[in-house]
Amino acid sequence: MFYSIDLTIAWALLLAFSVFVYVVLDGFDLGIGILYPFFREKSDRDIMMNSVAPVWDGNETWLVLGGGGLFAAFPMAYAIIMPAVYPPIIAMLLALIFRGVAFEYRWRANSRLSKRAWDAAFIGGSVTAALAQGIILGAFLQGIEVEGRAYAGGWWDWLTPFSILCGVAVVAGYAFLGACWLNMKLEGEIQHRVRIMARGFFVATIIGIAAVSLATPFLGAGYAARWFDWPQIALTAPVPILIAGIALLLFRTLFHPERDRLPFILGLVLFALCFLGLGISIWPLAVPQEITLWEAAAPAKSQLFMFVGAIVLVPIILGYTAYAYWVFRGKLDPEKGYH
Repeated sequence: MFYSIDLTIAWALLLAFSVFVYVVLDGFDLGIGILYPFFREKSDRDIMMNSVAPVWDGNETWLVLGGGGLFAAFPMAYAIIMPAVYPPIIAMLLALIFRGVAFEYRWRANSRLSKRAWDAAFIGGSVTAALAQGIILGAFLQGIEVEGRAYAGGWWDWLTPFSILCGVAVVAGYAFLGACWLNMKLEGEIQHRVRIMARGFFVATIIGIAAVSLATPFLGAGYAARWFDWPQIALTAPVPILIAGIALLLFRTLFHPERDRLPFILGLVLFALCFLGLGISIWPLAVPQEITLWEAAAPAKSQLFMFVGAIVLVPIILGYTAYAYWVFRGKLDPEKGYH
């Protein structure tokens, strides 16, 4: 059965799924840290952190799966992409470490100064991780210089106006997801405040999506051809139309307090459509403008061996992730916890 399907495509779809799940789950998690500076009261910050306390560390499972899967299934792509983005990768990992430590030690801080220091680490780690992820995306999209099946660029090739634009757009998008999550989980005055913030970050997110989308076709002829050549345009045109429709509906729901779950759900749909657009832009390349998925893939027997394990483990991960979110569903009471 496994030999009757293209395992290279199967692995590409599996890795794309893992990255998307990480982006939407850890996205709102990081977004809460990005929103932290706008809330100065300790009680507000406590309840914001409590809203993700049961699930935050499990969200990063998908990052490990995506990175490990890339190394295992597409070793050439891994060997080329990683040296091209080592600085933002290192910054992201250190930021996630500082953020995780701050998450745990903030509750044990016995002085006002130390608590402020851990809050600063939480904010800095969240913003840095989100910015670094966007920069990595931008560096990947703008192309990587390859020579003789190896990275041939410089240490700072990743740092361009386009990669910074992508970084800022991701920070805005994560903050928007975080605000939608808090709007869904909280009640009272703080919910009203995050709903107002969600509107502002929503506008920033849409501007970021539009700017990145308009700039991408100018990065290479291949991008423009996938979006605008006939007959591809008949298949790709519905994506921006759907994004515009979801964006309009989403903006309207942010003005209806009783619909506190719908903005988060529509936000996930918006991110999914953007992810689909990203897939259209780069398919079927593992390294944009240079190497296809099949050229970068591991041997078929290695793919098969790993794929058997993946189809067993991924449903298990999905199962315990869904169970955790189900157990901690509903609103968060500052005094009693979830109800």
